[in-house]
Amino acid sequence: MNSSPVTNTDRIGLGAWAALGLLQIAWHGWLFPPQTMPIWLALAITVVPLLLPLSALRKVRRALLWTGILSLFYFCHGVAEAWSAPDERAIASLEIVLTLLLIGTLGAGVRRPHT
Repeated sequence: MNSSPVTNTDRIGLGAWAALGLLQIAWHGWLFPPQTMPIWLALAITVVPLLLPLSALRKVRRALLWTGILSLFYFCHGVAEAWSAPDERAIASLEIVLTLLLIGTLGAGVRRPHT
């Protein structure tokens, strides 16, 4: 079974996915490490879920779909942190932007039937 070619929209989604993962590492591992739990646990909670869709990467659209679904959690996390942690507002806003970009690429990549 042939997988569909990777489009520019898919590439943007893949970039947003990668950036979201790197953001989690920078945020929780370096810039604002947690005060009440080990760093490895915070990274496991925030990074490991983003690695799970890699198992579907042979079908890029499917992997992006799963990542888009997961990104709803990150969107909520970004909104909560932007609202409640003024020091982390900029990085939380970046998390929100990346999740919206990722979800937006899913919508932009939908093929509509010809009528």
